[in-house]
Amino acid sequence: MIAQSRISTWPADRLAEARAVVADVAQHSDHLIGLACDVLVAHGETAAERKDARVLLLVIDARRPVRRAQREDSDRRVTP
Repeated sequence: MIAQSRISTWPADRLAEARAVVADVAQHSDHLIGLACDVLVAHGETAAERKDARVLLLVIDARRPVRRAQREDSDRRVTP
């Protein structure tokens, strides 16, 4: 019976973890934020929560090329 109650709390636990990651974006990697957003997009309780997660995914994806470009620029400056 314990296994059954554990199974029923699993989705709620994942949603709570995803919400915690999104609530503190500055402390987590883009990869983890993306995973949390994926969970919220698929399993969020409200349409607004799912929409906000999709928007945050777009922001995270849009930031990626800028970071890559900045990293390549810094590598060029360090290498003579």
